[in-house]
Amino acid sequence: MKLQNYEVKNENIRQAFEKLKAEHPEKLQRRLNLSWSNWGFGLEPLQDSCKRLKDAGIDYIELHGNHYGPDLGYDVNKTKKILSDYGLKCSGVCGMFSADNDLASNRPMQRQAAIDYIKREVAFTAEMGGSYLLTVPGAVGRPQKYDDSEIYRSVEALRKVADLYEKYDVRCAIEAIRSAEVSIVHTFEDAKAYIKAVDRPGIGHINGDLYHMLVEESHIGQAILDAGEMLTNLHLADTNRCALGDGFMDIDTVIRALYLIGYNNDRCFVTPEPLGPGGDPYPAQNSIPDPAKLKKLVEDTARYFREREEELLA
Repeated sequence: MKLQNYEVKNENIRQAFEKLKAEHPEKLQRRLNLSWSNWGFGLEPLQDSCKRLKDAGIDYIELHGNHYGPDLGYDVNKTKKILSDYGLKCSGVCGMFSADNDLASNRPMQRQAAIDYIKREVAFTAEMGGSYLLTVPGAVGRPQKYDDSEIYRSVEALRKVADLYEKYDVRCAIEAIRSAEVSIVHTFEDAKAYIKAVDRPGIGHINGDLYHMLVEESHIGQAILDAGEMLTNLHLADTNRCALGDGFMDIDTVIRALYLIGYNNDRCFVTPEPLGPGGDPYPAQNSIPDPAKLKKLVEDTARYFREREEELLA
């Protein structure tokens, strides 16, 4: 039987991975860096989150970018102490961009709020030893565009802080998000075009998200291959935006594609971010979580990912 188009791409990736495994086994010795994005844990104390992640065998945490003002957000020294107590490292910081701090806004005050927010979070990321700051060109939860000048405004605003990313050696990870949640930059190709438009040395990387890619990309594995070294962080969730293994996400093809681009290195991470369905996930950050549900979510996801990775590398 003739393969379907997506199956052909899957098979090409599988064959390329098997060839790499046979000819260059040394390139597969290091495992992918597994992190977790903690902003979905809501108002839970950071100590509780760190303990849960460590108990599940996770060594990194993507910290909530919660410095919404000069008096808000994680204290650097206290946060370093907590992470050290649980043997965790900061992979990066998840920047939170809403209509209140929108690089593409038609209101100058909101663009200034986004610029000020980035200044705080880039410095915090560097102090925590994080590799990247997830940066959204628009506003999550605002899928309707203001006008046709959003890309222009966003690019001009980001240019004003672009040098900070380079100064602090923090990668600006532009996230491509599905059109149901944001008005601009939905695909990896959109992200590449946006990065090209900004045209600054500090702006050169992509944050992927399997849930968004499922809707916006024609083939997730191929998009990863095409992104190559630009991809620095990949958010993970299954097709229902829940724990890995709870849906029909082809995680094997994702893992193979990541190894094919040499993603198993110091500055690249796979970061579960299962948030559940909905057009605006941000309210989760201000809710009181159910510890038992989070424990199962983390354990199931971490176990399933590592099981599939080991199965492929065997």
